[in-house]
Amino acid sequence: MADSQTNRDRETSSHVRRVLCDTHTHTLFSRHSYSTIEECVRAAADRGLELYGATDHYSAMLYPEHGGQQDVRDFQFFMNFEVWPRVWHGVQVMHGCEADIVDLEGHLFGYDVPVTHTLGGDVRRKPTTLKDIVFRDCDYVVASVHGQDFAKGANSVQVTEMYLRALDDPKVLMLGHIGRTGLPIDVDAVVTAARDRHKLIEINETSLRRPGNTKRCRTIAECCAVLGCSIAVNSDAHIATDIGHFECAEAMLDEIGFPEELIANRNAAAFREALTAVGL
Repeated sequence: MADSQTNRDRETSSHVRRVLCDTHTHTLFSRHSYSTIEECVRAAADRGLELYGATDHYSAMLYPEHGGQQDVRDFQFFMNFEVWPRVWHGVQVMHGCEADIVDLEGHLFGYDVPVTHTLGGDVRRKPTTLKDIVFRDCDYVVASVHGQDFAKGANSVQVTEMYLRALDDPKVLMLGHIGRTGLPIDVDAVVTAARDRHKLIEINETSLRRPGNTKRCRTIAECCAVLGCSIAVNSDAHIATDIGHFECAEAMLDEIGFPEELIANRNAAAFREALTAVGL
């Protein structure tokens, strides 16, 4: 019996590609991911992508060893992006993070973590926050919900306002996998806010491959089509072999006749235009 990867490649052989960028992916740094940055870039090249974005988890899930006290030294991965080639194996490379939304006020992880010392241990001339340090060198940020305890009992108005406030962060380009959380939201309000801010709603391949998410993801995509909100179609790959695979997402978009021009990562030029539109 052919393995799942072989089956997927067969499915793709007759598929007309229209998404040439994968802008939400994970490397080894996410800890429950399995590929190096070069393995990921090579996979993007092999898949014929024009642009690849690494957006590792920026979240409390990474380093629980400190009893909840976050240490800036654990997040050094995000502080040396300048050494990455901007074109690597023929692929344009961008770097960012997937930042957790941590409360109903829409704050993003690290906003309340003070950083008073440099990585070398010297006292910083100007104290700052972990969030500001990490976001500084990110090309863009994907804002997502993972742990949901903070939202227990929250109503649609509260959750919707949470997403709107997350969208207000200047570094946030897109909301990640809102079709997966199951949290109650006013889809029209969130999509309208993203559109008006020139930001993106993600259609997440991994979410669509998990049972129970298809109806909600489809509703969100249909709303984006009707209201004219741009989307990003991403793999959310946690291993290099998944990079550039959007079969479920693209099939769903074909079924609903989603406008090609609203797919912000359909090619590298369109994605860079999306970044420019929000001042990134």
